[in-house]
Amino acid sequence: MAARLGIGMVGYAFMGRAHSQAWRNVAAAFDVPLRPELAAICGRDPGGVARAADRLGWAASETDWRQLIERDDVDLVDICTPGASHAEIAIAALDAGKHVLCEKPLGNSVAEAEAMAAAARRAAPGALAMVGFNYRRVPAIALAASMVADGALGTIRHVRASYLQDWLSDPDAPASWRLQRQTAGSGALGDLGSHAVDLVLHLTGLDLTEVVAVTETFVAERPLPAAGGSGLSATAAGGSVAVDVDDAFCALGRLAGGATVTLEATRVATGRKNALRLEINGTKASLAFDLERLNELVIDEGDAAARRLLVTEPDQPYVEGWWPPGHVLGWDHTFVHEARDLLNAIAAGVQPRPSFDDGLRVQRVLSAVVDSAASGSWQKV
Repeated sequence: MAARLGIGMVGYAFMGRAHSQAWRNVAAAFDVPLRPELAAICGRDPGGVARAADRLGWAASETDWRQLIERDDVDLVDICTPGASHAEIAIAALDAGKHVLCEKPLGNSVAEAEAMAAAARRAAPGALAMVGFNYRRVPAIALAASMVADGALGTIRHVRASYLQDWLSDPDAPASWRLQRQTAGSGALGDLGSHAVDLVLHLTGLDLTEVVAVTETFVAERPLPAAGGSGLSATAAGGSVAVDVDDAFCALGRLAGGATVTLEATRVATGRKNALRLEINGTKASLAFDLERLNELVIDEGDAAARRLLVTEPDQPYVEGWWPPGHVLGWDHTFVHEARDLLNAIAAGVQPRPSFDDGLRVQRVLSAVVDSAASGSWQKV
C-alpha cells in the first residue's frame, strides 16, 4: 500500500475546488507512490471554510494558515490564495519542512519570487516546491514539448502565444480581488499572461532575453459585487472600486538564439471564453494549439495539409490513466496530472517542475513587460 501524504490547502474558492478534485482523484486514475489524504483546508471565514471542507472532502478546517502548517498530519501545503499571500505562506511552509504546491504566478513581484525560490533551494531535498502552471499537463502540450525537444520542428524561428478571455468585457461587471494591485499584483498580465510566458519558456527550452510592451486598462472603476466587497478598497463614493491593474497587454520579444516572440493577454476580448492559443514555427515544421480544443494538436510540415492529432491515445502523455482512444479529457484533468507528477517527484526525492526557479523566470518576464510599458522602451529580462 502506498504511503500516506497529508495535504493541507489554503484557499477554497475557484482554484481550491480544482485542486481538491485533483487530490481526491489522482490515486484512482494513476498508480502513485504516495496516497494523498485531505487533512485540512484553511480559509478566513469559519462557516465558509467548514462548508467547503464538507463539500470538497477535507477532514478538517482551519482559519489560520499558520496553524495549518503546524499540523502534524499535514506534509504538503497547497496554496490557492491571491498572489499577495503566496510568499509569506510558502516560505513559512518550506522553513517548517513541508512540501509546497503554489498557484501561479509565484509572487506579486520579482523580490517575492526571489525570496520564495531561495527558500525552496534552502529546503530541498527534504521539502520540495512546485508552482502550479497546470497547462504544462495538457496531454497535447506535453506531446508538443517532447516533439520540440526531439527536434521535430527544427530551429525555432517564431513563437506566438495569446490568452484571451471576455469576463470583464461588460464595464458593469463587478470588481474582485483580481482587479487590485495590492492583492493580485497585476491584471491580465499575471493572471493569464503568466501561463503564456511559462509555456513559451517550457516548450522552447529557451529564455526570453528582451521585450517591448504596452498595457491598457479600459475600465477604471467597477461596481462592488452584490455580496459585498470583502478585501476590496472602495472609492470615496463607496459604490465602486478603482481598478489599478491592466485589462490587457501586448508584447514583442526575442528568445535566446534569435527567435521572435509575440505575447498577448486580455480579459476583455468579447466572445473569447478561455482561448489560450500557441503557435511555434520552426525550420522543419510548425505546431499550433488552442485550449478551447485542448485534445488537439495541429502539425504542419509545409509540404502537405496540416495534420490534426487527437491526443487521446494511451501511449501519449498522461492518457494511460483515463479512457479509451477518442474519449476526450478536460481542463480539470490537468490538475490531476499536476498532482501525479508532484507525488512522483516527492517519492523520488527529485525537484518537481515547474520549480520555484521556473516561476521566478516567469516573474522576471512579467516585470520586464511592466517596465517596458511604463518606459516605452525595450527591456532586458
